[in-house]
Amino acid sequence: MLVIGERINATRKRIRKAILGRDADRIRQEARAQADAGADCIDANAGIEADREPDDLRWLVEAIQSEVDLPVALDSTNAEALRAALPVHQGEPMINSITGEAGRHEAVLPLAREHNARLVALTIGPDGMPTNVDERLAAAHQIAELAAGHGVALDRLYFDPVIYTAATDGDAGRSAIETVRRLREDFPDAHITCGLSNISFGLPHRNVLNRAFLPMLLAAGLDSAIIDPTEPQMMAMVVAAEALLGRDDFCMNYIAAERAGRLT
Repeated sequence: MLVIGERINATRKRIRKAILGRDADRIRQEARAQADAGADCIDANAGIEADREPDDLRWLVEAIQSEVDLPVALDSTNAEALRAALPVHQGEPMINSITGEAGRHEAVLPLAREHNARLVALTIGPDGMPTNVDERLAAAHQIAELAAGHGVALDRLYFDPVIYTAATDGDAGRSAIETVRRLREDFPDAHITCGLSNISFGLPHRNVLNRAFLPMLLAAGLDSAIIDPTEPQMMAMVVAAEALLGRDDFCMNYIAAERAGRLT
């Protein structure tokens, strides 16, 4: 499973302050903590103000990769910010994200093709946020066609089922699980990721809900998630679920995690 660390996000006060003050040490600390916890990729969101986002995102990528040898998920829909950050990225980048809405993919898909970037695709169609599983699947098929038209292969796409909070939508968990299952059936060559913590927004003890939800999604076909890898026991849940689902030959990753002290 591809673990995308979510902590370097300008919506967090400390990260916003670090970006504004060009506090590279703070960013490097956050990147290192997530890498040490088991992240495979570091999400970078510099969305403070649109006019400064190109410089901010470029700086953020450079700060992260000065500390960790991991790819960065460029968390922006701002094509100018992506154009500024992609050339300084070392290795294979990820772009987070596009949708099927007008104006949300036209400039980004050519950039993904040019830089051979992996691409998170939210299952949102031209009519906006989905209300059911079928609308999510229709959006995924639309985006797959758009991507193919720009030379972006299915195995570069990471579909996101668009998870709502269970606090206001009692069907949010079941809908997400069913969407993942059907995405896996329809797109066996694509990947599936999600912003896992959306399910627990507004509820107490969010990490309990997040940890319970992840194995359900993995069993349905999820193979990536945007999570906080430093959240207590989250990475233990990842390696345990993958071992039980037969995705870990001879449980070697599970054993390695135990030796590294990540299970307790």
